Amino acid sequence: MAKSSGYVCSECGASFLRWSGRCPNCEEWDTLQMRAAGPPRKGKKITDTEGIVYSLPEAPIESQERIECGIGEFDRVLGGGLLPGCVVLIGGDPGVGKSTLLLQALSRLAELHHKSLYVTCEESLSQLSVRATRLGYGGANLRVMAENSLESILSVLEVEKPQVAVVDSIQMVSAEGLNSPLGSLAQLKGASAELIRCAKENNFTLFLVGHVTKQGALAGPKAVEHMVDTVLYFESERFHTMRILRAAKNRFGSINEIGVFQMTEKGLEGVGNPSALFLAERHGAQSGSVVTPTVEGRRALLVEIQALIAPSAYGTPERRTGGVDHKRFGMLLTVLERRAGIKLGACDAFANVAGGMKIAEPSVDLPLALAIISSARDTAFPADWVAIGEIGLSGEVRAVGQLQQRLKEAVKLGFTKAVIPKGNCKSKSDLAMPVAPIAHVNEIRTLNIL
Repeated sequence: MAKSSGYVCSECGASFLRWSGRCPNCEEWDTLQMRAAGPPRKGKKITDTEGIVYSLPEAPIESQERIECGIGEFDRVLGGGLLPGCVVLIGGDPGVGKSTLLLQALSRLAELHHKSLYVTCEESLSQLSVRATRLGYGGANLRVMAENSLESILSVLEVEKPQVAVVDSIQMVSAEGLNSPLGSLAQLKGASAELIRCAKENNFTLFLVGHVTKQGALAGPKAVEHMVDTVLYFESERFHTMRILRAAKNRFGSINEIGVFQMTEKGLEGVGNPSALFLAERHGAQSGSVVTPTVEGRRALLVEIQALIAPSAYGTPERRTGGVDHKRFGMLLTVLERRAGIKLGACDAFANVAGGMKIAEPSVDLPLALAIISSARDTAFPADWVAIGEIGLSGEVRAVGQLQQRLKEAVKLGFTKAVIPKGNCKSKSDLAMPVAPIAHVNEIRTLNIL
């Protein structure tokens, strides 16, 4: 029996000296696994330059052309396309469309005569074929295989020599030389390391599909994320067709990019103008509705912030949010009551971002406050105005970044004026549209719009 050198959580990767039924770090049950003691294994060299010391100006640089897969939103997030030798880990909730997106990408690459291999470890070839036929994808250059043995996958990769390969999913790959159950920490790290080595040695792009935990993070230790070059998260709301692809890590590109997709009967379609889609069902000026330009990565998006204020029928007022931070919403209600004199303590308050978007940046504070005031007074905010700004605890409206980019997006969709922080209004002539600057929430009444 192997001597234990401690225990490691298979969910978060935290290490402990003693076993316990529940991980103290991530609070998941029955995830601590014994870590066998022994000397660390020496890894194989991936390139000829490993172990050689250079001065930085003399270090060799390999220039490689990216391969565009033909899905603009996907290429955008990857940094302009696929890079040979790059390993990408993509995760998301079950059913969000990870396999569909990768099947579409490989099919497009096959149509462009790039040799591709799709390894399914969870589905049968029949299921994969039915899905590809339904979506209308496939091609002679797209090779498929159903296998979960690491040794078999590696041997096929050596023989096929694809330009792009997908392993769906890494948690279902089993290595014969590791005496641990399928999906365990040892299997996950061992299989990932061998597949990454194969991709680097043979210079092909490798996609690894990963499961996610209940908290939405990629399952397995953070070490797996450190091993790969790019980490992508595919997000969605349960009852919406919108999908958002984000880069959490990218060694060969920017993480300040997002891809927006819409799920259709023919699979995932890239959305070139997400703002128009988010505002498609907005019907003019209504109380409790304010449009704001938010920034996701490098892209400005226009979304509708909605609020509903009504007298509470019970002793304790109800507070609910969708798409905005619940605690920050509660803070804004308190700030408006104490700093602007708007009585909201005895009212039910609800906030929502239309279309299923989730917004975490503080620039949504001012439009949310305006939506609250609009609903409380049952007065509509102008339909052709937008609002941007962060609100502090003393009621001051703070400046936000990338204002010009936000205003240009608003102009594209026909908006004519913006309520912005006074700190952003150093020169009105440089701005893309007329603005109404305010420095404190008390000044909202001077706008004569609510």
